[in-house]
Amino acid sequence: MSIGPIILSYLAISPMLWRSDWLWGLPLIVLTVVVHTVGLVFIKQRAVRIFSHMSERKYPNAAFVTIMGGTALLASCLHGLEAGIWALAYRWVGALPDGKTAMLYSLNAITSYGHVSSYLEEHWQLLGALEALDGWLLFGLTAAFLFAIVGKVWPTSL
Repeated sequence: MSIGPIILSYLAISPMLWRSDWLWGLPLIVLTVVVHTVGLVFIKQRAVRIFSHMSERKYPNAAFVTIMGGTALLASCLHGLEAGIWALAYRWVGALPDGKTAMLYSLNAITSYGHVSSYLEEHWQLLGALEALDGWLLFGLTAAFLFAIVGKVWPTSL
């Protein structure tokens, strides 16, 4: 059987199967990317301002290490917040039984770690894959952001 009939049969049989996943997943992706972007802008403003004050002192290398450590910590907190948003959505739609399971599943999905023994209700399984896609986007933004911060605050004496 060629690929065309397979795709057409899939589209004909299951166009409604994952509609809810897409209706929940795409807005959640947009929401978390916006939250992440706003958070990164906030972190950048503070990091550059704090570094400029710290680097005027005697130890610019220590200031660089401190700023990068704090920036990485705050970016990690952002990822945790965004996983929490997904966990709330899983609870809201009834895809997972409790908040602890939802948060653990969400952290596994958003990081693509995937070693949790919890599974979404069958109807919501595509939503987990969409969260993994979102994680790739968010971690890509974070990597680019950290690279940009290094460029802004790298002391010339290092």
